Amino acid sequence: MVGAGAAGTMAAIFAAAADADVRLYERTPDGGRKILISGGGRCNVLPVRIEESRFVTDSSPASLRKMVRSWPLPDQIAFFEREVGIPLAEETASGKLFPVSNRARDVRDGLFGLARRRGVEILTGALVTNVLPDDRGWRIERTGSPPAAVDAVVVATGGLSIPLSGSDGLGLSILAKLGHTIHPTYAALTPLVHRSPAGGESPFGHLAGVSLSVRTAARGGGRAARSSGGLLFTHGGYSGPAILDVSHVAVRSLAGGPPARVEVCWTERSAADWDAALRTEGHRTVAGVLRSELPDRLAAALAATARVDPSRTLAQLQRAERLRLVESLVRGELPWTGHGGYAKAEVTGGGVDLAEVNPRTMESRRHPGLFICGEALDAFGPIGGYNFLWAWATGRAAGVGAAAEIPQGS
Repeated sequence: MVGAGAAGTMAAIFAAAADADVRLYERTPDGGRKILISGGGRCNVLPVRIEESRFVTDSSPASLRKMVRSWPLPDQIAFFEREVGIPLAEETASGKLFPVSNRARDVRDGLFGLARRRGVEILTGALVTNVLPDDRGWRIERTGSPPAAVDAVVVATGGLSIPLSGSDGLGLSILAKLGHTIHPTYAALTPLVHRSPAGGESPFGHLAGVSLSVRTAARGGGRAARSSGGLLFTHGGYSGPAILDVSHVAVRSLAGGPPARVEVCWTERSAADWDAALRTEGHRTVAGVLRSELPDRLAAALAATARVDPSRTLAQLQRAERLRLVESLVRGELPWTGHGGYAKAEVTGGGVDLAEVNPRTMESRRHPGLFICGEALDAFGPIGGYNFLWAWATGRAAGVGAAAEIPQGS
């Protein structure tokens, strides 16, 4: 196994459970770093429920569904609670499952502990530089050590996101050299950035620290995505699940053509609801109506983008002003100029085409004995445990498949 992240560790656990002699190569001194930093250090192990349509891929959706379904969510939950020994608790507001301890380290250490109990040899600080087929199976080359001959190899090296975790795209380069089709990679689940034009000022530049629940939509480059959840204004732009989940559309639009349009519906109210609320007679001001639903500073900013004086009474509000304000409230354009890149991305989009991998075993269709799982594959899901579910499911399938590849008596 190459890579002791979520997918690689799961592959090792299940290969060892099938009586394979397993060695896990990990380039960092400890391994499982993305597990440790996920969920703000709490690790959102799994989603409470799953919507397959929320996964993103340029490959076969049918292959993706088969891979996701290979290890159903209830079975994954049971595995963590019974075999790893980590009870999970639902966070109702986010729809995520966290360890009861709220400690990501318990998840990483629990998986490593189970792997070792099943006989897995974990080699840390082991930088694999190449994986090559030979007459006897596969040869693994790594820095500072002689090549290792193995019957089967699982590549679980991740993508390019969060380089400090040990992901730098080396695994994708190795797989490309072996003839695999690699869909262009891009930063996904990454914050958006807004830099004001020279001499200009961002309409939301002063809102750092403001957060609220919204609905977002992004359209551009022939792609579209929607999300709902938290949006956080940062010093340089925007973050939060509602932004991260649609960011891939924005990121990919920069590859050619005009930048994607990102829109926000700032409250639960519809256009008709806001139109009615802003028609109320009397001495109530625009600011008063907006502040009943929105943080004060954001209410003022939205009024400014609609070119409406928030101190005016509703009776003084002209029809054109009301329509502009309603548009800002339910389909307000969020200005952006860039994104956080791989350094801030939760996952990598793109990767190995799913059609080149057996969805039942994760074995390469190009090279028998080579198995690919996790983030190296062309698929990712939204914030909320989906990407761990993908790693656990494809890692398990790869481990079982690799163990079955090993000749009897080896």
